[in-house]
Amino acid sequence: MKKTKFLITTAILGIATFVAIAADHIDAPAVDGGGTSSLSDITDFYAFQGASGNTIAFAANVQGFLSPGSTGSATFDENIMIEINIDTDGNAIEDLVIQAIPRDGKMYFFGPFPANSTNLSSTIGTTAANQGSVDITAYGQNAIVETVGGISYFAGPRDDPFFFDFGQFGAILGGTASGFNNPGTDSFAGTNVLSVVVEVPKSMIGGSGSVNTWVETKRKQ
Repeated sequence: MKKTKFLITTAILGIATFVAIAADHIDAPAVDGGGTSSLSDITDFYAFQGASGNTIAFAANVQGFLSPGSTGSATFDENIMIEINIDTDGNAIEDLVIQAIPRDGKMYFFGPFPANSTNLSSTIGTTAANQGSVDITAYGQNAIVETVGGISYFAGPRDDPFFFDFGQFGAILGGTASGFNNPGTDSFAGTNVLSVVVEVPKSMIGGSGSVNTWVETKRKQ
């Protein structure tokens, strides 16, 4: 794959030690809830320790509010790169990145590798030592997972895992409610997202696994 410049369209921040969650459905300034901009919409970002204790999993979800009827035809946009940024020294500047780019039914991964840029544009890390790919799992099929060099990869549709009560949130903003109900109503129940998941040995990202991490989507220019 040739080196191509990508420019940022939307971003979301999370802080990861053992478990971190950040979510933002159609709230970024460049996302209007429809058209091509919604294809780059980041809905959730999760970072958590793997079952063995020696890895960290990063899970980035895009294209929220997919109904079961439309999920089968939903696809990752080949002009959009998902870039996971990892800050290992606490200065809120990425030291390592992991890039995910879809092509012809596969998701290609590059990294983690040292960030070649800390501004709004990025170049595909085609010379990165860590590279892998996985077939994108089709809707309704068993998850396809590939492991290369100790790094595991997945890409495909999943049930939206984020729980949020939009109705109650609106009531709080409108002054007709003072707080959320327990458990409230899951506004995302029955909807899907497209997910990219990378599980990386801690030894590849600083050893302790205590990092700051955030995800960006960047459109090809």
